[in-house]
Amino acid sequence: MSQNRIFLSPPHMGGEELNFVREAFASNYIAPLGPMVGAFEKDFTEYTGINHCVAVASGTAAIHIALHCLGVGRNDEVLAATLTFIGSVTPIIFQGATPIFIDSDRTSWNMSPSLLEEELESGLNENRRPKAIISTDIYGQCADMQRIFDIGRRFNIPVISDSAESLGAQYQGRHAGKDAAASIFSFNGNKIITTSGGGMLASDDKALIDRARYLSHQAKDPAPHYEHSEIGYNYPMSNILAAIGRGQLKVLNEGIRRRREIFAYYEQALSDLPGLEFMPEAPYGKCTRWLTVILISPDEFGANRETVRLALEADNIESRPVWKPMHLQPVFRGSKIRGGSVSEDLFDRGLCLPSGTALKHADLERIVSIIRKCCRATAQ
Repeated sequence: MSQNRIFLSPPHMGGEELNFVREAFASNYIAPLGPMVGAFEKDFTEYTGINHCVAVASGTAAIHIALHCLGVGRNDEVLAATLTFIGSVTPIIFQGATPIFIDSDRTSWNMSPSLLEEELESGLNENRRPKAIISTDIYGQCADMQRIFDIGRRFNIPVISDSAESLGAQYQGRHAGKDAAASIFSFNGNKIITTSGGGMLASDDKALIDRARYLSHQAKDPAPHYEHSEIGYNYPMSNILAAIGRGQLKVLNEGIRRRREIFAYYEQALSDLPGLEFMPEAPYGKCTRWLTVILISPDEFGANRETVRLALEADNIESRPVWKPMHLQPVFRGSKIRGGSVSEDLFDRGLCLPSGTALKHADLERIVSIIRKCCRATAQ
């Protein structure tokens, strides 16, 4: 492999991050608490329009605290999208609850509102009412949140919007996660902005965020000594990571513009190939195209998803299959699933292509060339 490595979605710094980090060092706030955390939370609420938020250690931590704040506990049921990263779901287990998985729709690849409603109707007939719904936005695209919110209200079940992958996306003119009982975001190293690690829990409910902040700092009671009346978590974001986040937020819009530009290049360069299609953009919103994702139909294309992935890897290019559905994961064997065929098909045929904002034209040409060589129509 003599070629330089092309990563799937590497971090891309905008320049201001180091200035904020220097400011944090100069203030000597190296501990978890510090003024950068509050400033990052303020910047975040201004960007998203969600009124209150608390910065935490990860997106998974944010979901965990949200479930706790919404009263999810042992033997409760939580409905969750099956096509997602496992960190969306493990907090359900942390709380001693049981996940019930909901398949995707074809429009957005996110949780199907129709199947969600079917599952809730079935539960009502069986005298079961889940304690919460976790709807996940994947690859920069919002789920059909208004329909999901309406269904949640009808059954009196709060909705958590797992917007870990959709920071900057729009749904009917509103930011991803807006109007959910709680919404969560991730700043992991491969996200559209990163703090190297970390997450955010956001809500228009101030009382929920105040309680989440208390729980995320070990549930320390107001006292001059360490006093604890209940069990909390060690989930705060550090002042240094918050400083990086402030700088990253300043270049988020430019990052979205560039990722959509990269998607457009792939679409133009590959759209003539048989058996290849792209993740659709749902008509109700604007996708950030955090990752460009293609579907490959082997009979028409002449190669399957894994063959293409291995061909890219042979040229030192990272790509990745679409999320393996949670109901197919060994740790969730035997879990209930409503539907399943859509997410299974997306996993079988889906491949995420390099989408980092620092990609050069020559990098994109290199990636496209290899994909085209895999296609039977172009190989003849």
